Amino acid sequence: MSMSRASRSQERLVVVGGDAAGMSAASQARRLKGPDELEIVAFERGHFSSYSACGIPYWVGGDVEDRDQLIARSPEEHRARGIDLRMRTEVTELDVAGGRVRSRDLESGAEAWTSYDKLVLATGAHPMRPSLPGIDAPGVHGVQTLDDGQALLDTLARTAGRRAVVIGAGYIGVEMAEALINRGYEVTVVNRGQEPMSTLDPDMGRLVHEAMEGLGITMVNDAEVTKILTGEDGRVRAVATEDAEYPADVVVLGIGVRPETALAEAAGLPLGDHRGLLTDLAMRVRGHENIWAGGDCVEVLDLVSGRERHIALGTHANKHGQVIGANVGGGYATFPGVVGTAVSKVCDLEIARTGLREKDARRAGLRFETVTIESTSRAGYYPGADPMKVKMLAERRTGRLLGVQIVGREGAAKRVDIAAVALTACMTVEQMTALDLGYAPPFSPVWDPILVAARKAVIAVRAGSAL
Repeated sequence: MSMSRASRSQERLVVVGGDAAGMSAASQARRLKGPDELEIVAFERGHFSSYSACGIPYWVGGDVEDRDQLIARSPEEHRARGIDLRMRTEVTELDVAGGRVRSRDLESGAEAWTSYDKLVLATGAHPMRPSLPGIDAPGVHGVQTLDDGQALLDTLARTAGRRAVVIGAGYIGVEMAEALINRGYEVTVVNRGQEPMSTLDPDMGRLVHEAMEGLGITMVNDAEVTKILTGEDGRVRAVATEDAEYPADVVVLGIGVRPETALAEAAGLPLGDHRGLLTDLAMRVRGHENIWAGGDCVEVLDLVSGRERHIALGTHANKHGQVIGANVGGGYATFPGVVGTAVSKVCDLEIARTGLREKDARRAGLRFETVTIESTSRAGYYPGADPMKVKMLAERRTGRLLGVQIVGREGAAKRVDIAAVALTACMTVEQMTALDLGYAPPFSPVWDPILVAARKAVIAVRAGSAL
């Protein structure tokens, strides 16, 4: 049994989850309060701490040679900084009324209760696994943690066949498809959507589709997987839809992730529509003074639509951790929300989006105009000027920027950051046309593609408002 709270001279912070949000919170709290003031105990059920899950597809694909390159800080480094990080230890129960957590050592099976004064939940997310026959067969992999990535690589190493099926065509699905192509696999992507990358509107997703096929990936859209077929050895042998079967020696799930909130739900903590924990601006769990939550297990405010969203990104998780650590450590910080910015790539095709898609804007009850322009990454006469397409949404009448999607070659994706700042500042497209952006022929046309889209959006808003 752990020491009771009443018999300890210093406070105890317990952190559940040893990756980005959890360990950022623990590290920031330690910077603000020494071991004499604050004891920090952290639990992580996996083998690794503080790693980049976003880098897993590039490790699987061979762009990153060594797994340890993805690890920002090892358990030993955390312990040297005064954080009692207990690896391979899973928290199995939260006793909110009693201020304690039950944990189980996954190696020995030993269980213990640990009391807390302050609790941080950073339990992350888990890959969606639809309830299909064969979904748990050997050779079917979700990819969310470093342990997941290692398990997939182990399967690839011992599997003789070279046929892979990726189910789903979101960011992870697309990135894993390219990673498997790079490893010499014959890759089929089965996607229930109209086009890959459902975070884009279908007209922009079509460009991604074409790039994937250019890599040799077989795209199957508008297809629902009905079951995973297995061989006599019990291992996966094919993925079936209503219309066809696709042979597979390995299957990767790229359907998306869900917040890992079973513990929180069992303890009666508040969850949102997406099953993520609900917090205030200080990342404190609503209705609970001494419990905070951050990372992929929470829902966050979308600053454009005004609604709660679940977005699993390392950028958010690290920011959440910094905010939580500051508040736990006696300071004050807030996380105001997000605008939904994300970038990815297929080979040399760069993909970016921020703000709302058309269906998001409709769901929010907004009236809007859309424009699409084609431009180049550099001055047209300068060598290496590659084409890019920019789609922009603006609110009718007000002209407020609602969203931007960009698909193009080198230099395209990071232009979305201009739009992300404009969205955060609630700028109109007319205000954007006056932005003083950097210009030289090697970097941009004299009118940057974002500004060209904004100018066209101004015209569309004026025409739409006149109706």
